[in-house]
Amino acid sequence: MTDARTVRVEIGVESVAGVRIAEAAGATRVELCTGLSAGGLTPGAALVEAAVAAASTTEIHVLVRPRPGDFRYNDDEVALMRADVARMRELGAHGVVVGVLGEDGNVDAGANTELLAAAEDMEVTFHRAFDVCADPYGGFDRLLELGFTRLLTSGRQVSVLDGAALIARLVALADDRIEVMACGGLRADNARRVIELTNVRDLHAAVRIPVPGLAPGDTEVDFAEFGVPRGFDHFETDAAGVAALCDAVR
Repeated sequence: MTDARTVRVEIGVESVAGVRIAEAAGATRVELCTGLSAGGLTPGAALVEAAVAAASTTEIHVLVRPRPGDFRYNDDEVALMRADVARMRELGAHGVVVGVLGEDGNVDAGANTELLAAAEDMEVTFHRAFDVCADPYGGFDRLLELGFTRLLTSGRQVSVLDGAALIARLVALADDRIEVMACGGLRADNARRVIELTNVRDLHAAVRIPVPGLAPGDTEVDFAEFGVPRGFDHFETDAAGVAALCDAVR
């Protein structure tokens, strides 16, 4: 069983405030992005720069994902991702989070090699594109060959507990050649169970709460974030939830 004291926590955030919350709670890393309700998108340079400046101990890892939807990108999109990866390195990010699948649904060796090269000495996480790739075990072998730092996965299930068996198998196959980071509905009340079932040493969660919206005016127009409950406007990082999660694995 993994010693819980060795577990690292990564928090998905969309703001400088989220970075500060994660650091105050003792998180090892944040995954910085925008558009979490759409699975996360590449943040702007100003946000990345501010996040790097705001953090002293917590590492800033930036999601590079040019659009919602699947992870099969054309040449123009891969070129944009490559430029974004290089830009994040220039802005002082500790790492990037990327993932490209080919038209066959498998891990695209060529495109991912380009992104790894652009990252140079940064850590590079392969994100949940793995959870929808056509061949998970073949894809995992390819990630090992390419040299990714870590893999983010829910074990190809919506819930990390439902995917725990596959995650545990990947941890065993990794044999310390790649870090396997578990995610998928992970919170303080199930974190220890996830550790016990999977032997992971890295946990990832986007712990958020909805923010109340303004009283509706005389209009049918609504710009509330997708997925927020009625009467709310958008989500923000939940300070209490993040602190509870980090405390649970100490």
